[in-house]
Amino acid sequence: MRAELKKTIESLCPEVSSEIIQDFFARMDEDYFALYSPEEVCTHLRMSGALDLEHPVRCKITPRSEGSFDIIIVGFDYLSEFSIFCGLLSAFGFDIRAGNIYSFAWQAPTRPQARRRAKASSRPAPRKIVDVFNVRLKSGERFDTARQSEFERELQTLIRLLAAGAFQEARERLNRYMIERLEKANEPLSGLLHPVEVRFDNHISPDWTVMDVHSQDSPAFLYAFSNALAMRGIYIHKVRIQSVGQEVQDQFFISDRWGRKIEDEREQKALEMAVVLIKRFTHSLFSAPDPAKAMRHFDQLLDKVLEEQTPQISFFASGEGMNLLAHLLGSSDFLWEDFLRLHFKDLLPVLEDFARTDLKPGKEQWRQALATQLAQAITYAERKRILNDFKDRQVFLIDVKHLLEPQVTLIDFSHALTELAELVLEEAYRICHHHLAEQYGQPQQSNGATCPLAICGLGKFGGREMGYASDLEVLFIYGGPGQTQGPQPIDNGLYFELLVQQLIEFIEARERGIFHLDLRLRPYGKAGPLASPFEQVMSYYSDQGEADPFERQALIKLRWVAGDETLGRMMEAHRDRFTYSGRAWDLKTALHLRQRQVRELVEPGKINVKYSPGGIIDVEYAAQYLQLMHGKEHPELRTTSTLEALDRLCQLRLISEKEHAELQQGYLFLRNLIDALRIVRGNARDLILPEVTSAEFKALARRLNYRERDWEKGARRLAEEIRDCMNRVHSFYLARFNQALSLSHAGSQPEPTPL
Repeated sequence: MRAELKKTIESLCPEVSSEIIQDFFARMDEDYFALYSPEEVCTHLRMSGALDLEHPVRCKITPRSEGSFDIIIVGFDYLSEFSIFCGLLSAFGFDIRAGNIYSFAWQAPTRPQARRRAKASSRPAPRKIVDVFNVRLKSGERFDTARQSEFERELQTLIRLLAAGAFQEARERLNRYMIERLEKANEPLSGLLHPVEVRFDNHISPDWTVMDVHSQDSPAFLYAFSNALAMRGIYIHKVRIQSVGQEVQDQFFISDRWGRKIEDEREQKALEMAVVLIKRFTHSLFSAPDPAKAMRHFDQLLDKVLEEQTPQISFFASGEGMNLLAHLLGSSDFLWEDFLRLHFKDLLPVLEDFARTDLKPGKEQWRQALATQLAQAITYAERKRILNDFKDRQVFLIDVKHLLEPQVTLIDFSHALTELAELVLEEAYRICHHHLAEQYGQPQQSNGATCPLAICGLGKFGGREMGYASDLEVLFIYGGPGQTQGPQPIDNGLYFELLVQQLIEFIEARERGIFHLDLRLRPYGKAGPLASPFEQVMSYYSDQGEADPFERQALIKLRWVAGDETLGRMMEAHRDRFTYSGRAWDLKTALHLRQRQVRELVEPGKINVKYSPGGIIDVEYAAQYLQLMHGKEHPELRTTSTLEALDRLCQLRLISEKEHAELQQGYLFLRNLIDALRIVRGNARDLILPEVTSAEFKALARRLNYRERDWEKGARRLAEEIRDCMNRVHSFYLARFNQALSLSHAGSQPEPTPL
């Protein structure tokens, strides 16, 4: 029978090479030839013969009755390819009613010439697939010539990614593409919540485990199910698709990633649970700012769940829990990495009950909880681990609370992070100071009094304005010269240098990440000691001292945060005498410095939300310039908070109510925008806006709640608001301060780059 059919095929399609026909017959399942007519097989062979590196897949679409199509896809065989097909069909509004999916089996060539070529080749001839779908267009959808061309272009793009080995990139591109299109079409995926029945059979086929799947039919069911298999490393050899009424009765012929049957009952149970959970999670992807990130992170989460046999499956089973996870996992690689580093078995119950969890239980409550945990530690290393675990857990919960609960304001979020940072710094200082004093003794001043150390915050930390990935800008000040009183006495300067070094190592932080200690604003910068005696600090920050004008401006943010309070308050008082001395403020130099920032820190053609004209620096500097110019006459302006400074400037009528409203709104808008960028990148310094048409910008818009069914519309709305906000902020900056520059320099002040 096979020989006769082969001769018939060769006579029907003489343009197809005998080698392609031979390979097809040698490697395709027997039931394929029983299912399709010789004419249909010839169609598949012609498409197979047209495959090449540029076109790794070929597609033929044939309209049938109204809204019904036969779609044939022939291509080279790649991991997760079937799920890509199913997802793309769903994205274009197709409901898969029936289908048969076949792939080549591995088989050595039989003809001598083919054997010689295979031996000379570094790899066997590629496997191929033949997928035949009967689909029906959903009500309200269209599939005209333009849509068909778009479908075929996107199909080629996705399969080329698979051909290049970029499996993750292909799946992520499809996830974004599909969810964006389904949301635009207002196509819910509620059917994915229907229960699914899975049965495994290892007797029907000698080579494959047969997986029978029964469920109610729903949009994207086949995509969600096949994608779940692909994500778990399951190879799909053959599929029989059948929809009977409102029910799905599909049959998958599968193996594990090594080509073995799935015979172990525990493996079958784990696979069934993973597939069911991924299917349910797919339903929640509309909640995710970035569906691709959400799905990737959920797959990694399942690895942990299955590995550690986490009991909180009820959390995943609830629609609310899945939506929460989709929003969380689809928001940030940065947060997801934090989630993986923490003991997530302990975190899941907290997330399950997070709506009733306080953003910040209060500094004293935190202090007591941390003290209780530290009391169990015996060694220095144990204290370090406990403190950092406590820090990481609380930072994660604060981040999640702000991300998932709209009623948690930016100010609430900033104050919670700041109070936690103060507590962590205070406890770390206490532990490190005790540890170092055991070796060298307590540092004492020349008069015999214990030498104190004060820790002052600067920047966002000093202003209680911390956000995602904020570091801690700090200044360490000790009482004065002297020696330690211990078995190995050393000078106070060396003691406090060692203490600060120990603190930097003790508080674990990613490079340029949250709670990273930043000492660049200390006297003399990198050339100066890590901790300075108070007299030296007063001398440096004085009218006769060496501090640059920008350092005088930076001291506006100085605030005592930990260590000796008396010394800290003395430093604050000296700050007031120096910064708000009434000595003329060199505004012209400050404005030239701001221009240099734009020229040197903003890449041409890009928008930096911090440094570009109209960026948040314009608001902060505007407030600080006015504080410096009027702070001597008006002590109420001596605040470290930008928002408080704006309020008081308005109350004193140094800015108008309209200017106050625009600057306040601009500051809050830009702070939220910066946090939305940082939460993805986990980096406080990368504040370049992505291209407006990019998937990253669409996800940014969704993360900031610019949610439209049409994602491009939401992105355009955000882009317009960014442009308008930055224009308003920069217009104020120019109007208020430009007169301080000569006209030639004022004219060089660049305008905001249009989005």
